[in-house]
Amino acid sequence: MKMHFKVIDPLDYKERVIDLLAQLNPKKESSTIGILIDLMKESSNYNCFALFKNDDLIGISSGWTSVRIYCGKQLELDNVIIDSNIQSKGYGRYFIDAIKKWANQNKYQSIGLNTYVENSRSHKFYFNQDFQILGFHFEHNLNINR
Repeated sequence: MKMHFKVIDPLDYKERVIDLLAQLNPKKESSTIGILIDLMKESSNYNCFALFKNDDLIGISSGWTSVRIYCGKQLELDNVIIDSNIQSKGYGRYFIDAIKKWANQNKYQSIGLNTYVENSRSHKFYFNQDFQILGFHFEHNLNINR
């Protein structure tokens, strides 16, 4: 079994990327996820990280670059997902370690992420990867029909 990590263009794997994101966001329509991927791809501070097992895409994460006073140059991860059919086999740890290595090589000072409140499995996982809870993420939805 050969594992490898790389930064990808999500449009090159769009169908599979949508499938993985739908596992994490089951209330979102696949067509909406596809539109959002297109918009994300247009952002200059966006990267799409991928984990492959052999040649199969088994995990993805968005990575956003920002600079903030409290943490410096930060890589903010979101939509981190390993295919739900193969979770709890060490792939997530491998993926996060590869992202940390990439962030170090690209001179980031920190990695941040959001995870859904109800996703308690992910909380345990991130604690085990040396992440800490620093605060609460608040959101005000301006228009849910966009």
